[in-house]
Amino acid sequence: MVYEKKMLYPVKVSTCNPKLAKFLIEQYGGADGELAAALRYLNQRYTIPDRVIGLLNDIGTEELAHLEMIAAMVYKLTKDATPEQMEAAGLGGHYASHDKALYYENASGEGFTTSYIQAKGDPIADLYEDIAAEEKARATYQWIINLSDDPFLNESLSFLREREIVHSQLS
Repeated sequence: MVYEKKMLYPVKVSTCNPKLAKFLIEQYGGADGELAAALRYLNQRYTIPDRVIGLLNDIGTEELAHLEMIAAMVYKLTKDATPEQMEAAGLGGHYASHDKALYYENASGEGFTTSYIQAKGDPIADLYEDIAAEEKARATYQWIINLSDDPFLNESLSFLREREIVHSQLS
């Protein structure tokens, strides 16, 4: 048996760039990042009307695939970085605590918290929360693209930005 893993979309980076990785960590463990989105959708599906459960489950699962893409980007941007480069990029504290391991935190270094995951139990309130979260994620992806000079990375980020738009329209 052969295990072949393919990402939802190919992830490439031009060069080692811990500074870009620091920005991307926001989408890994930040309030509007992919982990929070996946957990929010997969949690809300239990209190949403039956006809929407499949949609929330599908979006939540895709958000996990987005999380995997972000993890791959951060890994590729930091795998060859020296401790000095990590420090210069503002990741000295991260390096001191985790080396280059991925850790659920935001770009400011604050750890992931379940307070990022909204669930009211009211379908309308929850769906509006989902739409708002997708739009915040879309905006964050655009801002990271604006900060990036890596055309390969920007291609993957553009894909993720467009998926956030689709999810917003589906919610």
